[in-house]
Parts: sequence; C-alpha cells; structure tokens
Amino acid sequence: MAEKFQPLSVSKLDDSYDAVIIGSGGTGLAAAIQAHELGLKVAVLEKEEELGGNTNRASSGMNAAETNVQLHHGVIDNVGDFYRETYKDGGRLNDKDMLGYFVYHTAPAIDWLADHDIKLDDITVTGGMSKKRTHRPASMAPIGGFLVNSLLEVVAKENIPVFNRTKVIKLLQTDDGRVNGVEVKSGDLTKRVNAKAVILATGGFGASKEYIERFRPDLKDYKTTNQPGATGDGLKLAENVGAELMQMNLVQVHPTVQQDNPHVYLIGEAVRGEGAILVNADGQRFVNELNTRKIVSNAITALPEHSAYLIFDQGIRDRAKAIEFYDKVGLVVHGDTIEDLVGKLKMDPATLKQTVTTWNQAVENHDDTEFHRTTGMDRGITKPGFFAIHIAPAIHYTMGGIHITPKTQVLDGNGDIIKGLFAAGEVAGGLHGNNRVGGNSIAETIVFGRQAGQQVTLYARGLK
Repeated sequence: MAEKFQPLSVSKLDDSYDAVIIGSGGTGLAAAIQAHELGLKVAVLEKEEELGGNTNRASSGMNAAETNVQLHHGVIDNVGDFYRETYKDGGRLNDKDMLGYFVYHTAPAIDWLADHDIKLDDITVTGGMSKKRTHRPASMAPIGGFLVNSLLEVVAKENIPVFNRTKVIKLLQTDDGRVNGVEVKSGDLTKRVNAKAVILATGGFGASKEYIERFRPDLKDYKTTNQPGATGDGLKLAENVGAELMQMNLVQVHPTVQQDNPHVYLIGEAVRGEGAILVNADGQRFVNELNTRKIVSNAITALPEHSAYLIFDQGIRDRAKAIEFYDKVGLVVHGDTIEDLVGKLKMDPATLKQTVTTWNQAVENHDDTEFHRTTGMDRGITKPGFFAIHIAPAIHYTMGGIHITPKTQVLDGNGDIIKGLFAAGEVAGGLHGNNRVGGNSIAETIVFGRQAGQQVTLYARGLK
C-alpha cells in the first residue's frame, strides 16, 4: 500500500454511487480511475486491510505489443504474433474475442499509464513469448508494488474514495434481475449502498481451499503464492445472482516458488528472462526454462525431488532487481565462484561447472542444442558472484472464473447479460486458456480494468 495513501472510514461511505468497484488491485483501481475521469461518481471497496490484492505480488512486468517503448529498445513486434503465441500457449482454449480485444489494447494501456505519469520504459521477456514485450519500470523494480502505489497516487490526486476492511456480502437486484447495489459489512456495521452498476474486480481463488478442492482436488495440498484474500469472493457473489462460471478446473501452477519457509515467495519469471537457468539436484539442466509455465512446472514435478535450483550470476542479478528482496529475506545462496556455490548446494562440482560452461557456449553461439531455448539469452553466467535459489511449483493463478463478454458484461447460464454487473481481471475466465503467460495478467488488469470503467460509464449514461 502506498505509504501516504489513507483509505477512508466506512462512516464516510455514501448511500449511493454511479458505480461501485469491489477490489483494490490493478483492475479495480484502473476501472475506478477510468470511470471517474469519464464523469462517474465511484467508490472502491476492499475487504482486506492492505490495498492492492494479488497485484502487489506481481514481479515480472506487463506485456504489450507494438509499443513505442519496444521500438526505443530496437524490438520490432506485431500484435498478430502476440495473439498467436498467447493462443497457442493457452492450449487454444482462450476466448478468441476476449484475446483479440486484449492484444489490440495493450499498447494503448501502456500509453494510458504513461499519461498518468506511470512509465514502464524497460522491457524483458517471459516464457512462451518470442519477443521482449514485458514492460516494467526503468528502475527494474517489481511491477506489482510499483503499479499499485502509482495508481493509488492517481486515486489520491483525483479524490476517488477507497474503503478498506469493507466486505461486500451481497449484490442487490431489482425485481427484473438488474444489479443495482451492494450490501457491505465493516466491523459491526452493515449497510446497503445503491449503484447504477457494480464491477467485480475481486481477483481469483488461488488461496481458497474450498474452490481448489471443489474444482482441482489434485492440487489441494499445494502451497499458494496468492495473498490470503484471494478466496473467490467475487465468484460467490456472482454465482448468487445466476452468473455462469467457466473453465474453473484451469489452475496455473507457477514453476519457480521458494517454499522452504512458512512464507511462500514467488521468484518472478524475469530472473529466467534475464538469463537464469534451472538445474536438478545433480546440477544438470532438464528443460527449456522459458517454455510455458505448464511445461516447466510439469518438468520440475517429474524430478525425483519435485524441486530444482535457479542458477544465475551478478550480471543477471543486476538486471532483475527483485533478487535484492529475495536475498534480503534469506532465499539466495551465495558463492564467489561456481565451486564455492556448489559446495553449499551439495552437488557434484564438475557437473554444475560443465552445465554452466555448456550454457555459456550456447549463449555465445545463440544455439541451445540441448533444450532449444531461444529467449533470455542476452548474457551468460560469467560475472562473479554466483547464486542459487531453491524452487518448486505452487498454485499461482486461476484462469477460470466468471463468464464475461469482451465488454466485461457478466453472463448467466443461458448466455444472457446480467444487467448492471461487470467483471474484470482474474475473477473473470476465458482470456488465458489453460496457461497464463507471464506478464499477461498485469496487462489484463489495465486493459480490462479500463474497459470495465468505460462500459459502466456507457451503461450508467443509459447507452447499452
């Protein structure tokens, strides 16, 4: 949460708004800013103490194609490739209309952020992408906290009311089924708030034992990278008014999660995007590290130990600033040389040294004959010191959710629009297919957050 930003007390919550936004992650904040700037009276409601939701935990960046930022870095990209790669990586299960809207609106989303002085001027690459299209701040800071704090600065400047510790327990409806408000609970207070429209921006269900057991019982014992509030509240609210849920069995397991301590830490894809490799307990590579998350996770799970090590050097560390945080909380093993590092990892020194030597030759020749990796090869593992992080897969993202149109309108089981109800971000299903590409969820928060803000404005103006 931004240090200077103070959410309002529920006592300041008005009886009525044009639009109520449930959830204060990237989607909710983008929707609120967009709708407010188009003239709506809006309020953001957050059940947790801390603002920002799962967005706070995002680390790699925001995917976009055909941006000026890419051109400044000499990257020539096109939206068609972005579409095709995302569709293929999603097992061709992505909603084509949603995906089409998404890829064509990523570059305008980068511009919209820049218009609000939120500049993502550096780029990297994530698994499943052929080009550097993962935008991040020039400081290379993790995208999540940077984005939440920056959006909250805009919210503060524009006096958009945000309420924390305010849980929506029910959606209100008219006799003909139109959603026209919410019932909230904060401490001992329960209050009804009228609204012309409601936007669900509540995130996914990656921290919900109930939903995971219901839809993916095989993952019920997995740890999760999600913040504790990611319990599928928006799905319950939507189900209670007849919304259809889709693809709920499609749950993403992130391959690189440090989980040796009670607190689970996601190690962002940017570490591999900047050149890190994965090795097994014997010090050998076993997979193309920048294949899709699904393939990399399955390869790690198939190892006898069900875990692996990220190996990188100071040069890679300099390009992935999140590593400073990982080190600060004690996740990084250090070595002055590869031999020194190996001693601490209890591996055969000759094996890891050979693995690194072979990899460095592959980088030099731009040819990974072992696993056919083609991206994240801008630098080898050559610059002292040398580092390792122990990782294993964990529940990370839920691709399924509420069935929506590309206009973020919520659909019921008959495919009819539930008037007055909109949903965007991880709470909605369909965009990612069976595998979300790293960097696409932050892009989704801005692209579909803005879309929700625009569509509720049209709806509130009486233009359907």
